[in-house]
This record gives sequence, structure tokens and C-alpha cells, in this order.
Amino acid sequence: MNTEAIAKRLVELCREGKYEDAQRELYAEDAVSIEPEGLPPGALGDAQGLAAIYEKGRQFNAMVEAVHGSSVSEPVIADNLFSIALAMDVTMKGRGRMNMSEIGVYRVHGGKIVREQFFYDVG
Repeated sequence: MNTEAIAKRLVELCREGKYEDAQRELYAEDAVSIEPEGLPPGALGDAQGLAAIYEKGRQFNAMVEAVHGSSVSEPVIADNLFSIALAMDVTMKGRGRMNMSEIGVYRVHGGKIVREQFFYDVG
């Protein structure tokens, strides 16, 4: 798959809420996931390798009480990179309802996503 096909497939699966399926299908075994600097204590941090990325997703899901809505933009593609905007309206356990939005930037190499990096306001 080329970068455009991977980007479109990621958007499709994320819109269906199939995040782990997307990772299983589209990510390299040694992919890395990078979060912004300055996260508060207890926040999920960076992950190295597909197994760690799965676990990071499971930990996030365990913190979510309810999902009220979500959206994923169309991808913006530049050579072997693409980005998407993601938004979620969720109720977090012990923290109440909140709107979360971020930009994800993805790097593709050898037909797989090898890096994802998220940008969102942590302050």
C-alpha cells in the first residue's frame, strides 16, 4: 500500500472505532507512538513497538466511561507523511465529560506506518 491508501484506510477504520484493527493492519511491528511533552502525571506516554501501542490504547479505553461522539478528518498527504485531525466527545472516569481534539502525524515506510505523533494542548 502507498501512503495515500494507508491514510484513507486508517481514516476509514478510525471512523468505525476500530483503532486496534487499524494498528494491526497498518502499523509496522517496531512502530513508535509519540505524545506531546509536558503531559500531566498519570497520562499515557510514548510507546515503542506494536504490542506497547496496543496496550496504550487499552489503557486509554479503560479510562473512558462513555463515548458520545467522534470525528476524523480527511487525510492531508505529503510524500511519505500524512496527518489527520481527530476529535472525541467523551466522559472520562472520575474526570467528567470533555471534548478532546488532536492532530496525528504519521510516517509511512515500507508500506506500513512506522511512527505516529500526536499534537494537542496539554496545558
